[in-house]
Amino acid sequence: MSSTATDVVGVVLAAGRGSRLSPITDFVPKPLLTVDNERLLDLALARLGAVVADVAVNAHHLAEKIADAATAFRPSVHVSFERERLLGTAGALRHLRDWIDGRPVLVNNSDLWLSDPIDRFLDDWDRERPRLLVRDMGRPADFGTYRYMGVSTVPAKVAAALEYSPDGLYSAVWKDAYRRGELEFVELTGRSFDCGTPAEFLTANLSASGSSSVVAPDAQVLGDLDRCVILSGARVAAGERLVCAIRDRFGNTLTADPADVAS
Repeated sequence: MSSTATDVVGVVLAAGRGSRLSPITDFVPKPLLTVDNERLLDLALARLGAVVADVAVNAHHLAEKIADAATAFRPSVHVSFERERLLGTAGALRHLRDWIDGRPVLVNNSDLWLSDPIDRFLDDWDRERPRLLVRDMGRPADFGTYRYMGVSTVPAKVAAALEYSPDGLYSAVWKDAYRRGELEFVELTGRSFDCGTPAEFLTANLSASGSSSVVAPDAQVLGDLDRCVILSGARVAAGERLVCAIRDRFGNTLTADPADVAS
C-alpha cells in the first residue's frame, strides 16, 4: 500500500500502568519512556501515521501526560480518556466506538519497538478477518508457533460489536477466529521488543542504538556504565558503577539480571 488508508483508523494503546517498570513508571508513563532517546509513544504514532490517516490514543495512568505528549507530537491525534478505570483492549475500542464510526481499526501496543516499518501491513487485507503481526518462534506460542507482536487489525463489524469488558482481543476476538481458521498472520521482519520488563527495555535500547549504553542528552554521567539506560535529567555520580540499570531524573534505579540483557 503506497499511501495512507483513509478507510482504516489507528489506535495506540497507551493506558496501562507499566507496573513491571515501577517505580520509574509511577512518575512517567511507560509510553513516554525512550528507546535510543526516542519516546515509545512517538514511535507508535509515527508507525501508525505512515499507514492510516486518523489515529487515536487511549489514556488512563498519568493520562494528562499521555495526552499532552500525543498532541504535541501530532495535534490531530484523538485522545480517549479512561478516567474511572482501565478498560482493557476490548473496552478501549468500545469507548472509541463513536470516533471509530464504523471503520476497521489498526491497533498498536505503545510499548512496542520495531526495527522495521509496518507500511505494507494492510496490503491486500480484505477488511473481514483479523490480521496479526507475528513471529514464528519455532516452538509452542500464542497461535501454533506464532507469537503475537503487538500490531493487529479489527474488522469494522467486529469493532462495532465489542462491549465494555476487561478482556483483551485474544478472548474477545482472536480465540474464536483462530478456531474457525479466520485469523490472518503477517510474519515480522527485523527486530522487535515489547519493552515491558527492565531486561527487555534495556535490550531494546542497546539493540536500537548499537551502543554499550544509552544516555539522554541532558543526563549527567560522571560514573561508569555497563549496558545501562540513563533517562532524561538523570544523574550518575562520580564513583558510581551501574550494571544493566535504568535510572530516571528522580533517582529511581531499576536493574536487570545481566544474563537477561543482550549486549
